[in-house]
This record gives sequence, C-alpha cells and structure tokens, in this order.
Amino acid sequence: MPVICSPRPDGSRAYNNTHGRKRMHMAQTYTIRKATIMDVRHIYTLLRDYADRGVLLGRSLSDLYDQIRDFSVAVDGASGRMLGICGLHICWEEFAEIRSLAVTAEAKGRGIGRALVEACQVEAVALGITRLFVLTYVPEFFKKLGFDPVDKAILPHKVWRDCITCVKFPDCDEESLIKAL
Repeated sequence: MPVICSPRPDGSRAYNNTHGRKRMHMAQTYTIRKATIMDVRHIYTLLRDYADRGVLLGRSLSDLYDQIRDFSVAVDGASGRMLGICGLHICWEEFAEIRSLAVTAEAKGRGIGRALVEACQVEAVALGITRLFVLTYVPEFFKKLGFDPVDKAILPHKVWRDCITCVKFPDCDEESLIKAL
C-alpha cells in the first residue's frame, strides 16, 4: 500500500512543498510506492545523473532489474512523474542498507528524500531489520535522520562483496553511518 504524502491538519505524517520556502498556490502532493519494472529506466536515468556528478555510484540496468524489489519511488500526485528513489537492500540477518537515494533537481527541498528514507525504515521494521546503514557522500543529511558515523570495517561481509566490484575500491571516499531501529 503506497504512503500518501500531503498536508494534513491533524499533524499526522505529512509532507508538502513549503519547507521554509515561499508557499506555492497549490500544495503539491506525492505518493511513495514500491518500484515496478516500468520504473527501471527512470531510476537508471536519475541514478546516472547523480553518478555523472560524482554524488553517488551508478547502477547498471541489469542490476536495477535484478534489485527492483529493493526500491521505493516518490511520484508526483498530479502527473505521476517520478520525483525520487531509494533502495532498501537486505544484507544479513537484522541488517540492511539504505542505498541509491536520489531526488530530481526540481523536487529538492520538498522533504522527498526524508520521506523515502522513512518509508524504507518502516519497511525494514516490518521485515524484522534492527539496524540500517548507509554509505554516502552526504553524511549530514543522514545524521539529521538519526544515523551515526561508524567504521566501515564493522559492516557485513556482503557490503564488501559489493564494494570489491566498485570502481573506487579500495580507495572508497564514501562515509558510513548506522542507525538502530
């Protein structure tokens, strides 16, 4: 069931487009849902844009098709256009990685990245995951969400399986953070 993100007067979890900025005429809403095969090319394009800027590591189309069940997407409530993506990758018993968080340039500042990470956290708890980690070039964003710095050496062997195939291995410059759920 998708999470509807829109302003609500009762104070329940809600997201709108203001976030301290000049209010637009109509609050834009978005929905967070699990990705489908139809989303893969859009996910690939968004990740490629971020990878080209050196902000995150890109993923091949083959990897995205293999791992589509890991991804959640934020889509515009009016147009259905993809606004952001985030992956939750199970690594080991009770341990998962938040990966490939990306938001389109025009959708930044609307709380979509936060909402995607929170949706992944809800899914992780439902799966019995007790710890999340992230490898990132933007540690301050994740620190605001309750993640704490950690030495990469304590991360599961599965991470190192992924890292060994990375173009930046062994000189990884991403920071690692962890959060207990």
